Amino acid sequence: MLMYHHVAPHPGDMVTVTPATFEGQMRYLAMNGYAALSLDELLSAVRREWTPPKKAVAITFDDGWLDTWACAFPVLVKYRLRAAVFVATGWVDRASAEGPPVSPPAFPPHREARRMAERGACRGVVVDWGRIAEMRASGLVDFYSHTVSHAMCDRADPEAVAEELGRSKRVLEERLGRPCPYLCWPFGKFSKEAVALARETGYRALFTTRPGVVREGTDPFDIPRIVVKDRVDWFRIRARLYTRPWLSSLYLAAKKP
Repeated sequence: MLMYHHVAPHPGDMVTVTPATFEGQMRYLAMNGYAALSLDELLSAVRREWTPPKKAVAITFDDGWLDTWACAFPVLVKYRLRAAVFVATGWVDRASAEGPPVSPPAFPPHREARRMAERGACRGVVVDWGRIAEMRASGLVDFYSHTVSHAMCDRADPEAVAEELGRSKRVLEERLGRPCPYLCWPFGKFSKEAVALARETGYRALFTTRPGVVREGTDPFDIPRIVVKDRVDWFRIRARLYTRPWLSSLYLAAKKP
């Protein structure tokens, strides 16, 4: 399960993969017979309801940055690869209310982009509902919850967490006209109480930033992901490694302190 944040022209920036590297990574998947699963397919495999191809990945993007639409989406379309994007609905609302993104869009480094979004200046850095509709129309990209305000769900009081989880789910379901069964925790921060609230709210799977490989029987409320580095050679090795269960088990065990 692959985790991206930014695909933007900022080599060396945190949680950013450059467009050239991203293209190389997606080309490798497409040219080497990897299947990019939807999250519905992934969860069916986790629950042993469906057997996925041996070479299967799931591609995810956190936060809904505008560069996901501008830089990553065209590559996904080119290689016909499915992906899921976790969006903070409050950020998307602000980006939409302020008008269309600037043209050509500017892609600030991650820290600046996050500061802008957190103070409400979402135009030009976060996708709006129009861009989301465009990506969904391709049949390749799905959108799920990342709370309303990109909230840290391990610290807030239960009522605030319940509001973040419930409102983001409702907004996505109303806007997209389909259920929103999946949530990704912002910053990877959550608590046992937050997990219980998410389950009560109706989420059927929860995605973390915990490193690991998804397999049959993985706890759907504690799904790990692999942070993707800005290197094609690294990506090729990990794609081969993590799609071989016994090798990936040995590798991950060796990495533990």
